[in-house]
Amino acid sequence: MEEIDKEYVGFATLPNQVHRKSVKKGFDFTLMVSGESGLGKSTLVNSLFLTDLYKDRNLLNAEERITQTVEITKHTVDIEEKGVKLKLTIVDTPGFGDAVNNTECWKSVADYIDQQFEQYFRDESGLNRKNIQDNRVHCCLYFISPFGHGLRPLDVEFMKALHEKVNIVPVLAKADTLTPAEVKKKKIKIREEIEQYGIKIYQFPDCDSDEDEDFKQQDQELKESIPFAVIGSNTVVEAKGKRVRGRLYPWGIVEVENPAHCDFVKLRNMLVRTHMQDLKDVTRETHYENYRAHCIQSMTRMVVKERNRNKLTRESGTDFPIPMVPGVTDTETEKLIREKDEEVRHSPCPDPHEQTQHHEQHSERGSSSEPHSQGS
Repeated sequence: MEEIDKEYVGFATLPNQVHRKSVKKGFDFTLMVSGESGLGKSTLVNSLFLTDLYKDRNLLNAEERITQTVEITKHTVDIEEKGVKLKLTIVDTPGFGDAVNNTECWKSVADYIDQQFEQYFRDESGLNRKNIQDNRVHCCLYFISPFGHGLRPLDVEFMKALHEKVNIVPVLAKADTLTPAEVKKKKIKIREEIEQYGIKIYQFPDCDSDEDEDFKQQDQELKESIPFAVIGSNTVVEAKGKRVRGRLYPWGIVEVENPAHCDFVKLRNMLVRTHMQDLKDVTRETHYENYRAHCIQSMTRMVVKERNRNKLTRESGTDFPIPMVPGVTDTETEKLIREKDEEVRHSPCPDPHEQTQHHEQHSERGSSSEPHSQGS
C-alpha cells in the first residue's frame, strides 16, 4: 500500500514569523563595564561596537580623582546593521577602585543593578504593562589589572558581591603589556582563584551532543579563554600593506583583531554573535527571577503578618492589601484605574446575553442605598 504524504500545515514558517516580529521591534542590550581607571574600559567599548560613546567625557586629574566617589553613568546609542536595530546601553562606573580606602565601593554598583530590577518589577506588576523598558543589566565586563599577581582583594569582593545579581565576564586588561607566556600563566592563576573563592562568573551553556565539531571546538576555546585578554584601539595603523585597528610600538604593531595577539575577537563574538541572547535569558530566568521571588516572599510575609494582626478587628472585605507604588499619588492611581476600566469595557464580550445579565445584576446592586451587611 502506498504511503500517503502528510499534508503541509505550515507551522514550519513560525521561525520566520518570530524573526520578522523581533526585527521590527528591535533589540536592547545593557552592558556594564567595571574596574579601576586607566585599564582601557572606554577604548574597549568603542572598539567592540565601532562607536564613539565617550566623545564628551571630561577626564579628571589625579587631585580630583582622590575626592571622587563611585558614580554610575549611562550612555545609550542606537546601532543599525543590515536592517537589525540594537539599542545598546553602556553603564560605566567611574571612580571605582580609585580611592585609597575602597571599602564597599561596589555597593553603589550593586544598588544600581537592584534598582533596575525593582523598576522592572514595579512596571510589570503595575496597571500599564504595554511598553515596559528593560534597563536590567545583562552583562558586566570586569576589568582585572595586568600589573598584579592574579586577583586583588577588591576584585574578589566585587565579584562575590555581584555574582548573584549579574552575569560577570572577567577581562584581563591591557594584554599588550604582557608576554604571551605571562598572559597564559595569569589566566590559569585567575581561573584557579575564581574557583578557590567560590565566585560564580557567567557560565557558557554546554553544547548539545548533536552540534557540529567546529561549534564544539569554538565553545571549548571560549571556556579556556577566561579571562579574555584584551587590547582596545580606535586608531587605524598600517601593517604589511593593509590598514588595521591596532597600536604602533617601536618594536612592531599590535593588531586588535588578530587572534594571535589577543582575545578581542573572541570576546566580541561571544558578546554579540553567539551569546548575547543567552546573557539576556540568564538575566531574565535566573538573576531577575531570584530578585522577583525574594520580593514576592517579602510581600507575602508582610500580608500574613498584617492579616494575623487584624484577624479579630478586620472590617474591610479585602483580604489582600495592594501595595502602593511610592511616588504615585492617589489621583494618578485613580486615573490609571479609570483607563484600565475603559480598556476592559471596550474589549469584546464573548456572550452579549451574559453581559446584559451582568449589567442588570450590577444595576440592582447599585440601586440599593442600604449597605449589604452591617456587621456579623
